[in-house]
Amino acid sequence: MQKTALVPYARLPRAHHDRHVLTSTVDVFGAAHWLLAEHAPQPGGDARPFDALVVSVHPGGNVELTELSAVRARWPQLDRLPDGGFVVAAARARRYEDANQVQVFDALGRETSSFSVGDAIENLLVDEAGHIWVGHFDENPAGIRRWSATGRLAWTSDGAGIPGLFDCYALNVSGTAAWACPYTDFPLVEIRPDRPVRVWANRVREGAKAVAVHGDRVVFYGGYGGERDGLAHGELTETSVEATDVGLLTLPDGLVPGRRRVGGRGGRIYVQAELFTAWGVFDLSS
Repeated sequence: MQKTALVPYARLPRAHHDRHVLTSTVDVFGAAHWLLAEHAPQPGGDARPFDALVVSVHPGGNVELTELSAVRARWPQLDRLPDGGFVVAAARARRYEDANQVQVFDALGRETSSFSVGDAIENLLVDEAGHIWVGHFDENPAGIRRWSATGRLAWTSDGAGIPGLFDCYALNVSGTAAWACPYTDFPLVEIRPDRPVRVWANRVREGAKAVAVHGDRVVFYGGYGGERDGLAHGELTETSVEATDVGLLTLPDGLVPGRRRVGGRGGRIYVQAELFTAWGVFDLSS
């Protein structure tokens, strides 16, 4: 099986390695962000708000630090807004309608609003227009929804004709559009604000945790069992994704990632292996 190595993309500066990485992401403009705390959260431990640091590494290597005050999510999701602020969300709501589940911070790290998007967040990604896309896992039937940065529901997958949407395994947000590959049928889904949802039957890979799309080409990363580190290539026809090639995605040193974070943005798949201090990238467009 052909191996493809990730290309090193962004690294948390060593000066911050003494802090605990709560979560990390790569935003729609290509900047990598780490949300850091003094200590790792403990199950059943203190749930009081805490101060956190976001370390941002921009394309080109410039580093930016943002202190966030009174963060409430102990196991959070993170992304950056186009105005320089941040969204921090608790993946699990303490109650289904917890008004403090999502916190929005301005560029100075001050909370400006909070609201709920519902329990069981699998993916949270912000687009170029500042909309917050949320994909849920199977303990919340909400599927995929798009919110404004002030908590207004702007789009929902209810009635969108997406087959078998019980868990949003993979979500890719690029520009103002989203691509998804949801459980149980694993179709490839394109969602754009100005047109009906498009759905392609997926003949390539089930169980993928990330998807990237470039023109009429698509790649799925991950899968069940022995396909966990697999990279499955396909081409879009009118109604389906047809397989073209399969391979294995590795870290830059040729090893498989083990525990990892993954994310898709347009034609790119980003992978971050434990200890979660570095991102690698696979670029379908290159």
